[in-house]
Amino acid sequence: MDKTPPRDGPPTAVLALALGLAVATVVGVGVFAARRTPDTGPVPVAAVPAPQADSPSCRDVLAALPDTLGDYKSAEIVAPVPPGVAAWRNDASESSVILRCGLDRPADFRVGSALQVVNGVSWFQVSDSGLSSWYAVDRPVYLALTLPDGSGAEPITAISTAISKTLPPKKIDPTPAR
Repeated sequence: MDKTPPRDGPPTAVLALALGLAVATVVGVGVFAARRTPDTGPVPVAAVPAPQADSPSCRDVLAALPDTLGDYKSAEIVAPVPPGVAAWRNDASESSVILRCGLDRPADFRVGSALQVVNGVSWFQVSDSGLSSWYAVDRPVYLALTLPDGSGAEPITAISTAISKTLPPKKIDPTPAR
C-alpha cells in the first residue's frame, strides 16, 4: 500500500506551465513596447480659412516661434502645408500642438466672453473632446493654438511670449452679444 499522502491542488507540471506562460506574456509585452517606435513623421494639419495667413504679422510671428514648447518639439507638417501654420510634437505621447495664424474672428467670441491673459496676450478658449483651442484675440491678426488635454502651461506660455514680443496689442473686437 502506498503511504504517500494525497496532494491538494493542481499537479506541479501544470503550475510550472502556467507560471512559464505568465512570464513569457510579460516578457513579450515588454519587448513589444520597447520596440514600438513613436510616430515622428509629419503632422497632418487640415486647411481652414485663414485670410491673413500670408500677412507680415503672421510671417513675423512664425519666424519668432521657439523650437520647443516644454515636451513638444518643432515638427514638419504634411504637404501641402497650409500658410500661417506651425506644429510641435511630443514623441512620448504622440500628441501635437498646432498654431494657426491669420484666421477669421472665432464665431463664439462674443461680447462678455471669458478671456484669460497669458504673458500679456488675451486668449479666448474653445474646448472639444480631448483638445482645447485658444484664440489670441487682442492682436492685429487672430491666432489659434490647439492643445491636447494635459499638455501643461508651457506651450501657451511660450507662444504668448513670442506673440507679445512680435505683435502689438489692439483693442478686442468680439461679435455683439445675441
